[in-house]
Amino acid sequence: MVFSSFVVYATWRAFAGGNPEQGHYMVGDYLSPFYSPCLTDKCGSAADFGTPFNGFPLSAALIILIFPLGFRMSCYYYRKSYYRAFWLSPPACAVAEPHTKYTGETRLPLILNNIHRYFWYAAIVVGVILTYDVVLSFQKFGVDGHRSGHVGLGTLILLVNVVFIWLYTLSCHSCRHAVGGRLRHFSKHPVRYKLWTWVSKINVHHAKFAWYSLFSVAFADLYIYLLSNGTISEARFF
Repeated sequence: MVFSSFVVYATWRAFAGGNPEQGHYMVGDYLSPFYSPCLTDKCGSAADFGTPFNGFPLSAALIILIFPLGFRMSCYYYRKSYYRAFWLSPPACAVAEPHTKYTGETRLPLILNNIHRYFWYAAIVVGVILTYDVVLSFQKFGVDGHRSGHVGLGTLILLVNVVFIWLYTLSCHSCRHAVGGRLRHFSKHPVRYKLWTWVSKINVHHAKFAWYSLFSVAFADLYIYLLSNGTISEARFF
């Protein structure tokens, strides 16, 4: 139910509009994580990644959200949730399997889960971009282009969000396999072994980070949306 609500909310926000005034996805130096990276010329100081979707009739977020949503929907933890909730496979422990034939992940749509590791690579790129957005949120851009440091409530919200995003991404099973998988002798790869042990420690909390990051990214977008349309005002600390 919660994950379904997130998908509905993210879809609504993705169709919000092609410019910040219409979609309310940017205000001041804050850019919604749903629209990052900004790929049009309408995002002011955040437009640092080119403008390949300039003139795109729909929101560029429809392209951007493919990668983080694909990463989550093919995630090993989320599979357990929607296997039971949507496919009833099975709906709960000690409950009979309702399907007459079990095909696992050999047919559409569940076969798409096999490309999870590639979505993980994309999630790393998204994490780097969101981190860059947080750095920019600490810098106030004046009319003349001058930058000055500042901290607002939105800055802290984006910072907390990117921390949870990284914890979720790095605790992923694909990350654990990438840093330490297929090694026969850990003693010959001390650096990778160290990384593997660190990822293994946070991997046990992967489910928790999955939910924390889900709520944080939605809350960050909602905060910027409400700030942009004038429903709330920004609290600046300096």
